Parts: sequence; structure tokens; C-alpha cells
Amino acid sequence: MSERKETPFAYRVQALLIVGLLLSFVLIMQTVSMVLYQIGLLLLIASTLVQIPFGNIPPEADRRRTLRMFAWMLLILIAVFGVGILIAPMLVNMGR
Repeated sequence: MSERKETPFAYRVQALLIVGLLLSFVLIMQTVSMVLYQIGLLLLIASTLVQIPFGNIPPEADRRRTLRMFAWMLLILIAVFGVGILIAPMLVNMGR
């Protein structure tokens, strides 16, 4: 008998994120419904923000390691965006 090897958690999440990105592009490109366009745009933003940290996690990582690395990278991402939001007004005033 051959043992069925389970797909690593990080690999499955990365595959799901790719599907989410592709689906968001399809929803954005459609011209039938504004609501579907808005859903596609929100899906694109969410899946992109989650893909940034997940793209740096090894696909073979187990669930615990994946979630720990994701939490740290998400905190770093939030800090970078937060600092950017805080210093943007100062940079605009420096340019005047």
C-alpha cells in the first residue's frame, strides 16, 4: 500500500490565494455588475495583502510554523503601512 502524503498547509493556502487573485481579476474585468466589480476589487486587495507575507513562507512549512511566520510578517506589514501613513503628511509638507 502506498501512503497518501498530505499537502502542506502553506502550499494549500498559497494555491488558494492564487485562485483568489485570478478570481478577483475576472470579477474586475467583467462589465455586467458594479457590485461584482466592487467584490473583485476588495478580493484583490485582501488576497494581495495576505499574499505578501505568505509568498515568503516556504510551501513545505507545517501549520504551526506557517501561522507563526504569517503573524510576524503581517505585523511587519502593518507597521510599514502604519509608518507610511504617519509620515505621509510630513513628506507632503516638506514638498511645499
